[in-house]
Amino acid sequence: MHAPSFPNRTLEAYADIVEPNRLDRLRLLSEALSDRRILHVNSTATGGGVAELLRSIVPVCNDLGIDTNWLVMDATDDFFAVTKAIHNGLQGNGPPLTEEMKSTYRSVTERNSAELEGEYDLVVIHDPQPLGMLDRLAETMPEAAIVWRCHVDLTDPIEEYRTFVAEYMPQVDHAIFSRTAYAEDVIGPTTSVVYPSIDPVTKKNRSLDEKTEKVERDRLDPLSFDRPLVTQISRFDPWKDQFGTLEAYRRASEEIPDLQLALVGAMAGDDPEGMEVYERVAEEAVGDPNVHTLTDLPDTTVNVLQRRSDVVVQKSLREGFGLVVSEALWKRTPVVGSNVGGIPLQIVDGENGYLVEPDDPADAGERVATLLENESRRTRFGANGREYVRERFLLPRQLSELLEIVVETLGIDSNV
Repeated sequence: MHAPSFPNRTLEAYADIVEPNRLDRLRLLSEALSDRRILHVNSTATGGGVAELLRSIVPVCNDLGIDTNWLVMDATDDFFAVTKAIHNGLQGNGPPLTEEMKSTYRSVTERNSAELEGEYDLVVIHDPQPLGMLDRLAETMPEAAIVWRCHVDLTDPIEEYRTFVAEYMPQVDHAIFSRTAYAEDVIGPTTSVVYPSIDPVTKKNRSLDEKTEKVERDRLDPLSFDRPLVTQISRFDPWKDQFGTLEAYRRASEEIPDLQLALVGAMAGDDPEGMEVYERVAEEAVGDPNVHTLTDLPDTTVNVLQRRSDVVVQKSLREGFGLVVSEALWKRTPVVGSNVGGIPLQIVDGENGYLVEPDDPADAGERVATLLENESRRTRFGANGREYVRERFLLPRQLSELLEIVVETLGIDSNV
């Protein structure tokens, strides 16, 4: 286990962005938790949405006076191959779950749990990767409350994977999901739904001055911001369906001949499929000079891409939530997204973007073309998207709901 670095972050950084009563609520909750210790555990410090959330949540909690730590598992490639299979299986498509896979999973999670030191009042386990640590935690921290924060789409899991994860649920006091449908078949712990959020003050999401924008735009040459541009920003992963986005782009190009497409993604440390998918996508796009396949861009560069794209696409086949949708909407860029997972919670069809069926790239292409041909509609959708995210998907709201669950799980006075 190791503790990743994270930036300084203060609650006051959000004072000009969110309503004062939301910050006041956080201060009140923090008073109730001032003498408690909280630990977050996940499987990677880079490249994924969970890591991004923790990189903001943990320092804000500490600024509030809540003693909060974050530890990342140390694991082998074999382990991550197994946990990616578990992730895929929980989302409905994975290989048979073998005893050898289970053994690999349990040996690595047990080794990591043996490295945990200190005492905590509450431990938040993120996603399936660290769940195997719970057996040892029950022995070493018998008084600690356990919260499982599941970020995965559980609407149609393969039964053997669902059963494997369910074995750990009796040791969980509270489970948090990103959508109501994901919690329907979970038996054992108390459950809650908390929508994820973006952090509006990070390099990826904050406003940029003209000089910074120019530097980042130059970095993206030969991609041109003087021609129509559609972008998808996702991990290179089969569920993100970059191939479907390529089909949608080709359909839209029939009506918008000078259209460009940027397929951008980071490589998550716990995802062994990433490079393979990236190479397949790059090979598929290699003959088209208007398609740009990019990886591991700095956050500020991603920020510029989301701001200066005419349309953002998120054509996922499954999606736990898809915060890249809110990132684009926050920057006033309309989104065409699949009607799966958490995406329809963020896109109001015909108001800030369009929803399409995940297996219909032709419709996605038509919606993209419709937006590209109507600048006033793009502007209206962009303004609507900014306000929709401000009201629902910024970090202080998510953190408030998380801390309310912590207070409840620890049995602190419910009048807080």
